[in-house]
This record gives sequence, structure tokens and C-alpha cells, in this order.
Amino acid sequence: MHILRHRLVEVTLFLLLITFISFLFARLAPGDPVLSILRVDDVSVTNEQVEQLREELGFNEPLLIQYGHWLTDFVKMDFGNSYITNQPVMEMLWSGLPATLELTAGGLLVMILIAVPLGSLAAIYRGSWIDQVSRVVSLLGAAMPSFWLGLILIDLFAVRFGILPTMGRDGIISAVLPSITLGLAISSVYVRLLRSSLIDSLNQEYIRAARARGLSETRIFFAHALRASLPPVITVFGVSLGSLIGGVVVIEVIFAYPGIGKMVVDAIRGRDYPVIQGYILVMAIIVFLVNSAVDLSYRYLNPELRLKERRKN
Repeated sequence: MHILRHRLVEVTLFLLLITFISFLFARLAPGDPVLSILRVDDVSVTNEQVEQLREELGFNEPLLIQYGHWLTDFVKMDFGNSYITNQPVMEMLWSGLPATLELTAGGLLVMILIAVPLGSLAAIYRGSWIDQVSRVVSLLGAAMPSFWLGLILIDLFAVRFGILPTMGRDGIISAVLPSITLGLAISSVYVRLLRSSLIDSLNQEYIRAARARGLSETRIFFAHALRASLPPVITVFGVSLGSLIGGVVVIEVIFAYPGIGKMVVDAIRGRDYPVIQGYILVMAIIVFLVNSAVDLSYRYLNPELRLKERRKN
């Protein structure tokens, strides 16, 4: 019960902090959303019209009063309407979230398919040519910006060979190139991290004891060494989740993938405050939930941590 109360307080403070920071940053950003809404560059409007719209949107009130109104609506799960499209922000985010999650899952799948086999083989055959290949792959992945890698893949598989689409979301085939781009960009870190963690696990006493009992190398690797090497990898994943979300935004823009990442970029261009704030909150909640899941999985994968908690209880 104490842990539950602690979590509730933590979540409340976290959401308050995130809402205030997102609101403040959006309001302090350069540009005037009123001018973007009225499209001053295209249509001639009077100063009276500008002031009238600013009054209707509440921009003439003090910043803390504006934040109080917005926070009250947020508690009611009302993110307001987009300044540009006049659609409810919640509906816009829910419509774009599946595409973003789809792309994120595809990128993570590609990362796992690259990092786990390559990192494992590099640890088992350290010093061999496989280890050198993993080192080269990691260096290339870390050195290449994701947007540049995406453009290279577009030129190769879409322009030259014409076998994969480059824009939009039309089935699984449309997610192939974005997922590969995202997966290649993030796999470099995990290849070397998994290799290092596996080498450390394979040198532990319990691995030697398992070999002495006659267990097969396959069982030792998957049942003991690989499981013991996962906590550091999962921890780093939780820490680098923000970078992953940023990478998804870049990939969505490059491939014109209709997720909430591309949506927020368009909103930033149009100074669409409700969409920007809604996006930040949704991403913050997702990061919080994923980090909570990482914390729980760390307890499951780390027997020492579970033993310490049992002793305390």
C-alpha cells in the first residue's frame, strides 16, 4: 500500500511538472499562433481582427491564468481543439498514435533482429572476425544520422530498384523502409552493450558451475547467460527512450508517415499550441509507463534485487 501511494504521488508530481513545462515552452516559443491562424501572409486582416482572436483564445490573460484554465481542461481529459484544423486534439492524437506505435514496434523488431544475434556471436567468438564485424556495424550505425540513412535507403530501394514505397501508410509494406531505418540507427548501441554484458555473464562462477554439472552450452547461454545480461540492456533502453521517440519523429517526417510525430512537426510550424502540448503529454505518459515496465522487468530478471526486497520485507 505504501508503494502504491508513493507511485501515485510520483505520477501526480510528474504530470504537473510536465504540463507546466510543456505549456511554458509552447507559449515562449517564437511566433504568434494568431497570425498563423489568420494566415496573414495570404489574406489581409486588420489589427482589430487579430486582437479579437487573441482575446477569444485567452492570450491576453496572464500566463499562469492561461495555465490554470488549460490544466482544468486537462484534468477533464480535454486537450482542446487544434487552432489550424479545429478538430479535438485527443481525436487527432488517437488517430495518429497507431501509426507511430506501428513504426516504433517495427524499429524495435529490426533492432532486436540485429543486436541480439550479432551481439551474442560477438561475445561468444570475441576477437574473431564476427566480433570485428559487430564493431564496424556499431561504429557505422553510431556515425550515420538517421535522416541520412533514410535518404540512402529511399534512393536504393525506391528510386533505383523500385521495390518499396517511400511515402504514406498503406499496409505493412509501407513500414518496411522506415522500420529498417529506425532499427539500424538504434541497434549500434545495443550490439556492443549486449556483447559486453554477455562477456561479463559468461565469466561468472555460476556459468562455470553449470558447465561442471554437464549442462549443454545452448541451455547455459539462453537460460542463464543471456537472461543475466539483459538488465543493463533494458536499463539503457529505458534511459534512451526519449532518443527513440525523437528518432521516430525524424523518420515519420522523412517518409511522410502519418503518425503523431509528423503531426507535431506540422503543429510546430503552425504554432498550434494545443496539439504541441497534447503530444508532449502523451509522449511523457508513454515514457513513464515504459520506464515503469522496465523497472518491473529489471526486478524480474535480477534475482539479487528480488532477494534484497524479500529480506527487507
